[in-house]
Amino acid sequence: MTDGIANTSLPEQSVSTPETQGFATAGIAPMDRPSAITRFFMGIVAWAEGLNFKHAKLGNPPVYDNAVFPWAKEVEKAWPEIRAELDRVLVRQSELPSFQEISTDVQTISKDNRWKTFFLVGFGVKSEQNIQACPETWKAVQNIPGLKTAMFSIFEPGKHLPAHRGPYNGVLRLHLGMIVPDATDKLAIRVKDQICHWQEGKALIFDDAYEHEAWNHTDKTRVVLFIDFVKPLKFPARLINWALLNLAIFTPFIREGLDNHKEWEKKFYAQAEALRNRG
Repeated sequence: MTDGIANTSLPEQSVSTPETQGFATAGIAPMDRPSAITRFFMGIVAWAEGLNFKHAKLGNPPVYDNAVFPWAKEVEKAWPEIRAELDRVLVRQSELPSFQEISTDVQTISKDNRWKTFFLVGFGVKSEQNIQACPETWKAVQNIPGLKTAMFSIFEPGKHLPAHRGPYNGVLRLHLGMIVPDATDKLAIRVKDQICHWQEGKALIFDDAYEHEAWNHTDKTRVVLFIDFVKPLKFPARLINWALLNLAIFTPFIREGLDNHKEWEKKFYAQAEALRNRG
């Protein structure tokens, strides 16, 4: 049981439960990137993942006990202020980008417009205007050691994200429940063989390098504060992980995502300024 999050195991026969993380997801096509630099980088990543798994300070559970990350309580305490800022963001919910509009590689698992995002930071690169719109949220996430990505992740009604795994096991993920419809039979996330239910104001910390899927089969919107932070590792994995995470922003698919976000941000705030000037 993770603090504030209900976990249940799936029946043994329903989900494949390998002893270690897999490094691909059945049914999901690999990224098609012809760049020699990217192919080289991904080869290094595959090697580093094995090193990270071997040298993990806290082991490699699919879902973590929040107690091993004392700072998680501080993030939870900021929930009321974060929720107030989220409510202001959602006034323009229809104008927020779908995840695949920012990161085109997400099209392998999401093609509709029901998974929307609002980034504060991605791969360590800040969205200054979004941060200005959510200063209390930004203040709260500064409590997270090794913060790499912070955004609001918005699942609109009917959204189902199919089974997949994250691109690299050098980070862990935190979901802070922000808006969670009261229908646990229709709303959940599965991480390997555990089904977890979000709760408003409570953190769920898991390793997205395990196969996972998430669904919102309700008629209401679900929102979490979505955080990626550096996985605690021992030497030498810690050093190699630091280098890879800092080099990642130079890869073509991440540069593309950052450029896409800058373009969206420019239009979003230009429209807001035009509306203010009309008033």
